[in-house]
Amino acid sequence: MTLEDYLRQDAERYPDKPAVICDDETVTYRELYRRVCERATLYPAGRIITFRATQTIDFLVTYFAIHLAGSVAAPLEKNTPDELYREISDSLSTPPEGGTFGIADILYTTGTTGRSKGVIISHRTIVADAENLIEGQLFSHDLLFIINGPLNHIGSLSKIYPVILLGATLYIIDGMKDVNAFFRALDYPASKVATFFVPATIRMLMQFCAERLSAYANKIDFIESGGAPLAHADMLRLCELLPNTRMYNTYASTETGIISTYDFNDGRCMQGCLGRPMSHSRIIITPEGLISCQGDTLCSGYINDPELTATILRNDTVYTSDIGHIDEEGMLRLSGRESDVINIGGYKVAPTEVEDAAMSLPCVKDCICISVPHPIMEHALKLLVVTDGDGPLDKKVIARHLKSRLEAYKVPLLYERVDAVKRTYNGKVDRKFYKN
Repeated sequence: MTLEDYLRQDAERYPDKPAVICDDETVTYRELYRRVCERATLYPAGRIITFRATQTIDFLVTYFAIHLAGSVAAPLEKNTPDELYREISDSLSTPPEGGTFGIADILYTTGTTGRSKGVIISHRTIVADAENLIEGQLFSHDLLFIINGPLNHIGSLSKIYPVILLGATLYIIDGMKDVNAFFRALDYPASKVATFFVPATIRMLMQFCAERLSAYANKIDFIESGGAPLAHADMLRLCELLPNTRMYNTYASTETGIISTYDFNDGRCMQGCLGRPMSHSRIIITPEGLISCQGDTLCSGYINDPELTATILRNDTVYTSDIGHIDEEGMLRLSGRESDVINIGGYKVAPTEVEDAAMSLPCVKDCICISVPHPIMEHALKLLVVTDGDGPLDKKVIARHLKSRLEAYKVPLLYERVDAVKRTYNGKVDRKFYKN
């Protein structure tokens, strides 16, 4: 079955149940499927169709309708410049060799290179991702899932999948700039709600809305974090605010699909833990200590780029640049990305480890550890810090704190106060911006 088969089934089984809520509009499963069928008549079969990913019900109608018509959906970021939009559309105007059979989506990601890459996602992958999420995070029919992130990225788009498989309800808001819109969604009369956040949003909520968030402790069923590592101090604080809520760190990417997940509100709150692989996934650690993945959730490669595909997909295995290991409990533990590792005097330092240690200080609101030129050592670690308030940066306090938690070679030599750490559109630290 495809996602649209499940949507048709929902319309038959739960015709009057709210399928999606956005702004002041609520659409039932019967009405949603009717709109999708009507829209599908506008699209030809066997084509790749680009469109802008807006945070609207109409996006869902278009997305499902393209699939139902037998074509491939290629949602692009809503603010994609017109010239780039036309360039991508033109590049997709000719179907790939072998046709479009089995292909559901082309999702564009820049990854670590900055080069825009179209990742091929199959209908089988979508259902496998959905079933992994249902198994790993206990999605249910009576759940209201709040979508707040861009729907052209796997983090938010993938949450549509289990909702449709189970006939649950989506609530779409346009990002987190209007935090009141998020709390209005939490107030919707549902027995339990869930959502997906990038770490930067979690930190923002805890900094400015902690008391308000904790008032929903008995209603928020679970929160998933992804896209970047969540600082351990933030993990602990979130568990304090929402003691009854499951908190998931998930290992996933556009290329690998949804692989593993870990509820860190389990009393142990293990840093860097991403849980066991779910039913449709397998994890292999290469001799170099890098994570590779197998199973039905994998992408099929990069559109019209067999050479680039061969760099990550070989023998039904996606090879990543993530450094990790499997612990004694069979759970994936992530250390960082190979491309992010900093070499200092022959010692290799994962900047995320330094940042996580610094973030446990109350005065540190955000930070990034970078490599800078040094006249004697050639390279040195520098910590850029966003502090609490406008006061001067107390470098000695931070250095002493880091020395108590890290090996000596991991403690930065230099410190600088900054107003903000540059991040990408989806909340990840933009490390490329800081590289010399």
